[in-house]
Amino acid sequence: MRITIVGGGVIALLTAVNCVSAGHEVVLVDQADIPFSGATSFDRHRVIRALHLDDSAATTAAVQAHHRWISLQHLLSTTFYERVGALTVVAPENLPRAKAMLTGAGSHAHVLGPGELAASYPHVGFPAGVSAVFESHAGVLLADRVLAACVGWLRWRAHAELHPHRRVIEVDVADAAVRLADGEVVRADAVLLAIGPWSQALLAPELAGELVLHRQSMIYCEVPAPDAAIWSATPAIPSLGTDGGAWLVPPVAGTPLKLSAASACRVVLEVGDNTTPPHWRDHLVDTFAAVIPGFRADWLTDTRDCYYLARAVTRGPTLAVLGDRVVSYAACGGSSFKFAPLIARCLAERLTGADSTPTGLDSLDGPIVRVSPDTATGLRQACPVM
Repeated sequence: MRITIVGGGVIALLTAVNCVSAGHEVVLVDQADIPFSGATSFDRHRVIRALHLDDSAATTAAVQAHHRWISLQHLLSTTFYERVGALTVVAPENLPRAKAMLTGAGSHAHVLGPGELAASYPHVGFPAGVSAVFESHAGVLLADRVLAACVGWLRWRAHAELHPHRRVIEVDVADAAVRLADGEVVRADAVLLAIGPWSQALLAPELAGELVLHRQSMIYCEVPAPDAAIWSATPAIPSLGTDGGAWLVPPVAGTPLKLSAASACRVVLEVGDNTTPPHWRDHLVDTFAAVIPGFRADWLTDTRDCYYLARAVTRGPTLAVLGDRVVSYAACGGSSFKFAPLIARCLAERLTGADSTPTGLDSLDGPIVRVSPDTATGLRQACPVM
């Protein structure tokens, strides 16, 4: 089969790797460089952790993703997974269930009470009296290295074509074709749209209207030299237990300390640049001044805003099948990155007609958005996206 993939982020690239590995031809196009530095998935590092207290199937899927990331390092001949574990503050009444879920999913879990938590991580100011769960099948993915490894692997494959700076402005669902900004039409047997926050521009209004655009601010810091060793040995902490939802990614493998919070995420109407407005930068500085002992604004070395879409009903990603031969996957921030190996395998199976492998994720295994060919042909011409 010949497959066109639109996108330059982790979902598009890993799906291309899966399709090429299965013997199919792939043409991958994106509006900018490949990988695309403006993609949601383009960053220094991302957290992979398994615990989903409200979803045991997702917890099991995340452990599967952990093992798949390890396998991908061998396939792509590089190292991008720092297995430092993950530490999540959990309400006392949920600690037994959290541990049972992780061990049941095949991960190793250890509960830290308030005293052990404070003694083990004195450089992190957890709220008084809280406990946490440490999971070992977790850690930090070096995101930009993942994308570069996928691109490097694809460039050496005869059945893969990469076309940067080729913006898609229109999709022909009936013919499985995409029209580029320069007028060229690229036809294939199947098409995947995996363009993250720009998905709304290529989807019909009834589909685009189900998606909500979010903007997340992050700050990056250089920790003081005397504390570098203890910080680099710190696990990823997706929940510090604060009211504002603070989280951190440790400075592993030469990366900076990355800090953000749920309170720094807001709904916006359009994709802008990646510059963090001063208000949100200051908000995060103030947030972590109250969380990290000794934290100062002069630790700050960089800031970045990223954008992601979420389905209004589920607050998660959206898989839509348009007609018979076009698939759209609107990803959802960091959660899609950690599950990316499972998502990419699922998308490759849908595109090529292979037997479907359950993932454990409702957005992929459950009811998906299906659009009839008659409705799908109404996909609008894209607005200009930069």
